[in-house]
Amino acid sequence: MTVAIALVAGMVAQAIAFNLRLPGIVILLVLGVLLGRDGLGIVRPDVLGGGLDLIVSFAAAVILFEAGLNLQWRRLQSESVEVRRLATVGALLTWAGAALVARALMGWDWRPSLLFGALVIVTGPTVVAPLLRRIRVNRNLQALLEAESISLDAIGAILAVIAFELTYGNADPSLGSSLLNVLLKLSLGAAVGAACGALAVYVHRSRRVIPQGMEKLFTLTLAWVAFQAGNRLAPDSGIAAVVVAGLVVGNVWLRDPQRLNELRDFKEPFTLVVVGLMFIVVAAGIHLDAIAAIGVRGLLVAAALTLLVRPLQVVLCTAGSDLNRREKAFISWISPRGIVAATLAVLFAQRMDELGVADGEAVSGLVMLVIVATVLVQGLSGAAVAARLGVRRPRGKGFVILGANDLALALANQLRNAGDEVVLVDANPELCVAAERKGFRVLNGNALDDRIIQESDLDTRKGVVALLPNGGVNLLFARRAIDENRSARVYVAMHRGAITPAHVKESRARVWCGSDVDVDLWASRLRRNGATLEAWRLEKNGELATSTYPLPRDARHIVLPIAFARQQIVLPTDERWSPRPGDVVSWLVFARRADEAREWLAARGWVQIPQEEPVS
Repeated sequence: MTVAIALVAGMVAQAIAFNLRLPGIVILLVLGVLLGRDGLGIVRPDVLGGGLDLIVSFAAAVILFEAGLNLQWRRLQSESVEVRRLATVGALLTWAGAALVARALMGWDWRPSLLFGALVIVTGPTVVAPLLRRIRVNRNLQALLEAESISLDAIGAILAVIAFELTYGNADPSLGSSLLNVLLKLSLGAAVGAACGALAVYVHRSRRVIPQGMEKLFTLTLAWVAFQAGNRLAPDSGIAAVVVAGLVVGNVWLRDPQRLNELRDFKEPFTLVVVGLMFIVVAAGIHLDAIAAIGVRGLLVAAALTLLVRPLQVVLCTAGSDLNRREKAFISWISPRGIVAATLAVLFAQRMDELGVADGEAVSGLVMLVIVATVLVQGLSGAAVAARLGVRRPRGKGFVILGANDLALALANQLRNAGDEVVLVDANPELCVAAERKGFRVLNGNALDDRIIQESDLDTRKGVVALLPNGGVNLLFARRAIDENRSARVYVAMHRGAITPAHVKESRARVWCGSDVDVDLWASRLRRNGATLEAWRLEKNGELATSTYPLPRDARHIVLPIAFARQQIVLPTDERWSPRPGDVVSWLVFARRADEAREWLAARGWVQIPQEEPVS
């Protein structure tokens, strides 16, 4: 019953956190304490015996594997200099600064202080992403903070292992022996992790050893094997093993982004379950007296990390960058600690108990207090700080287009030429690469995935256009877009027979082009140079002009109005738009029947604008 209740409580906590747009770890810790030994006494970790170690180790393997999976060397090399500095030099500065703060304020000796400093290096995307989603800061700041958090998860985990081995992991206190011990354990862990990661890649590519559909599950089991095998060969090397396994899988599969995204999507439910279970159980066993003993000094440590250590780190790591003082100030304020820090604190607390060291509960308690304090304070104040500093992302800017086919690119070009930012989303990696070569920002993956929703800034966009050949998927994405951003104009490419105007109207979306569109047909024509994009201005109104739109069925195969310009504003066409004199419309014209199409438009009051004439 303890496990069953913890499972349910974990999912409830994360559902609450998702709806509040807060990092789940805070709700998990608070609910765990409420249900635990010093609360209602419903969740009782003491009855689990060795099962608690099993739960923690399994959850740690999944969490740390994800940390390694997300750290991709090519991406890190392509990041800005500021991100690389924050993830390397900045990590060491945080380690040193946090250790000094803990020693000064908590009165500890160097061993627990150094371990604490290493544990609070990591911020983590699981806490940073939800906060940034609520705050909605400028794209450059969001990208920098997210990249830093992704990089620090894996780097911080390895540094934490080094810190523990230097302080508690070796019976011989000499520096030379400690360094040799660290090198040995890291090497063993790296070898085990590399072997498990390579085996996972081989199994996934061979398609013979494991039945199709089971490769991703097999990869997760290998992550646990790497963690346990590493610890079996040398205590504490399991962390390095599972992080390296994630690094191997993530960086080798980087050549196939679609498979890597599939693995992430498959792993996500497991991560949610084990994270919820572990933190509910761990928090239920927290002694409130121990947290109270840390008391005000612990809050001062959290304040010092936020107000002294982090600003110093940011100033030194962003020196000479293009960031202005306000942007640096905001980066200095956002450094919440998250799931990886808490997981490592729990693992090392257990290890210190095994070694008979009394510092484990104090160190893990201070880490948990720092996590809750930084997430709550920075999460609740982040929006106000961003607004005061003027770094919030403006609402009602740019478009998200679902689809990177040639028809979507034609519309994207019109919107981009009008000065709008355009983000394309598609699950087809080949189409994504082709669109990127044309200068567009493209997100490869499932459009309904939370990661894609967040990275596309769907909640602040002016418009969203669903332009896949699959009308059902278009409608699903439109509904999600409206849930995320009720003020956006949402357009759906409607396919004849699959989706009706009634379906679109019920979703509070708009019918792109005002009628059904054969996306595949027009995308194919554009790809084969079988269609041209032409600008036409409506010169006069009347019965013939109004009969132009919505487009009659007999004309839909020769012309297609994809966007219109009115008073220097360019928008996609929809069923609510009615042509007015002066409107300039971007018409796709079927090349084989171009003369017929142009005669049809001219007869209805439209005048073609020469390409050299600017469209206003």
